[in-house]
Amino acid sequence: MSSTTKTRWTEEELKKISEKYEGKGPEDVLRWALGEFSPNITLACSFGAEDVVLVDMLVKIKPDANIFYLDTDVFFKETYDVRDRLIEKYHILPVKFSSPLSLEEQAEKYGDKLWEKDPSLCCKIRKIEPLTKALEDRDAWITGIRREQAPTRANTAIIEWDKKFKLVKINPIAGWKTKDVWDYITKNNVPYNVLHDKNYPSIGCEPCTRPVAEGEDPRAGRWAGFKKTECGLHDEG
Repeated sequence: MSSTTKTRWTEEELKKISEKYEGKGPEDVLRWALGEFSPNITLACSFGAEDVVLVDMLVKIKPDANIFYLDTDVFFKETYDVRDRLIEKYHILPVKFSSPLSLEEQAEKYGDKLWEKDPSLCCKIRKIEPLTKALEDRDAWITGIRREQAPTRANTAIIEWDKKFKLVKINPIAGWKTKDVWDYITKNNVPYNVLHDKNYPSIGCEPCTRPVAEGEDPRAGRWAGFKKTECGLHDEG
């Protein structure tokens, strides 16, 4: 463990700080978080609309801020494209974390197309285990989750203790609406995944993501056909 920050805050103290920042600008939250936890703080970037907003905000405050992403090896081509456009525009160096198992090794061990048979196990191997590695030396992480995205996220605090990964979790745009996200992207000319223009409000791995029909829940396109709405990165575990 790189510092004592992980044990400095009680859940009650974090709750009070979170309430203080409720309704304030995400940039204010980021400045507090960076001031408190640097250099042991990182942004998890999935290259979705919310995360590209946070990349833009973060580099304007701290150009060398740490950013990472989880590469499952089954992303859409468009996801890699927005990654490259973000690198070009902001001169960032996002750190890649991925499973030590190649897709071929996974198929040999668990059978071909594990995501079609047991998507939760596939997410554990290709997302949760790499995320655990990414966060092991961190005191805090920043995410783009919003309350509006899903019932499972409705009670998300701006600043909270992450019981699953045992560190502070910063959710600067938890209270934002979808319109707020897109207004920011438009105003600041932020690169974004073009699949968002093709009825993909939530973009995960290519085999497990489909377009969403009008009137459907924004996350209905994730793991269609399964009783699964989260990959496990943002639940309490």
